[in-house]
Amino acid sequence: MAISRASSVRGERPIVVGDDPAGIERIAEAYDGPMLGYVAPPTPYRSGDDPTEQEPIADGGSVAFEHGYVGGLSRFEDVVEEHSVDSAILAFEEADRAEFFGALHTCYEHGIDTKTHIDHVDSLLVDSTGNDGPIVGIDLEPWDAQDRLFKRLFDVAFAGTALLVLAPVIVLIALAIKLEGHGPILFSQSRTYRFGDTFTVHKFRTLKPEPEGEVGTVFDDDRRTPLGDLLRTTHLDEIPQLWSILVGDMSVVGPRPAQTDLEAGFEDEAATWKRRWFVKPGLTGLAQIHDATSQEPSLKIDYDVEYIRKQSFWFDLKIVVRQLWQVARDVMALGDDRSD
Repeated sequence: MAISRASSVRGERPIVVGDDPAGIERIAEAYDGPMLGYVAPPTPYRSGDDPTEQEPIADGGSVAFEHGYVGGLSRFEDVVEEHSVDSAILAFEEADRAEFFGALHTCYEHGIDTKTHIDHVDSLLVDSTGNDGPIVGIDLEPWDAQDRLFKRLFDVAFAGTALLVLAPVIVLIALAIKLEGHGPILFSQSRTYRFGDTFTVHKFRTLKPEPEGEVGTVFDDDRRTPLGDLLRTTHLDEIPQLWSILVGDMSVVGPRPAQTDLEAGFEDEAATWKRRWFVKPGLTGLAQIHDATSQEPSLKIDYDVEYIRKQSFWFDLKIVVRQLWQVARDVMALGDDRSD
């Protein structure tokens, strides 16, 4: 069945943003209406050194671009402000992390209606409603304002209460790690945030330090310690992340923040991996309560996307209750093991 050309909204003049000349041409052919111009790496799109001298892009049967090439990817935010852009269509093929998510972040920060060609939906969280052609909407904010408000209030209440209640436990754990003498109290690592940004996540140290840096999800047995095993089994090593929740870097429930240095490998194994970057990472999530870890990226991303689509205040509560039950079960199992 033939796909109809995308129709433009009255007064809308989208700008195309990307690194793929063929993708820009496909969008120009698919979009039925005027387009402001395109933002892209200059070299493949224009000849010579004069930025006003552009190579023609297919016009889809009408004058596609009012201004043609309007700047490089690094100037996208400037272009948005100069031309009062309110709509953008992404056409990325092999963009690096900074380019791809920098464009998404700019669209999000400026409230720009964002779309892409249907060929690129694997790496984006798209709006499943109202799409009747090859140009589909991108869900930059998949949750409504009420859900976001309830989620944030719950995050603050949960993290603040837990930190107060667990304050004596925090002190005891810090002293125990110091006395064990295998490195600093906290283990810190770069993790991925929304739109590909990164932040530093903190945990109580559970392994002997690795001289070349601690990257990976499988560790040698000779780095394990009795105290570390206890903290991981009881999930007490995660307590410092309550502070990250309190300051807004994380949420109680959401996709677990993956190690930034491992993201490229996860993307290779699961084409849809980038979709989890559209929401704030969490302390626990749907993948965690189903025991899906980064060892199985495809399964993990399926649960993460399912959570993003179903998220609500009550859904978060159900996940938290189930996670707390699993923690209690693990603690009871540990006690049984020690009594044998």
